[in-house]
Amino acid sequence: QVQFVESGGGLVQPGGSLRLTCTVHGTFFSRYAMAWYRSAPGNQRELVARVSGSGVANYGDSVKGRFTVFRDTVKNMLSLEMNSLKPDDTGVYYCNSDLSLGYSWGQGTQVTVSS
Repeated sequence: QVQFVESGGGLVQPGGSLRLTCTVHGTFFSRYAMAWYRSAPGNQRELVARVSGSGVANYGDSVKGRFTVFRDTVKNMLSLEMNSLKPDDTGVYYCNSDLSLGYSWGQGTQVTVSS
């Protein structure tokens, strides 16, 4: 059974930075993608950043140029370096894979950007 555990969230001021970490427990194959998603009140869960099994990174338009995603396939970990944070970045951040694979969601980690 694959479980995703997110950590690193917190309260930061606009313009600040945070680094999120996702650890994968169980057997997870490196050929599958890993991705960050986020949910904000009143909004659908959206894709933030994704790393394919071949290491290609993609970002949602709203975070492009501000966030950097890194995958450690040996440790089965995924990190997200978030810079120049905006209030609109506020939400619960989750890691998962391509959703067609049907893995369960973890608890996520709360990111609040506020002055």
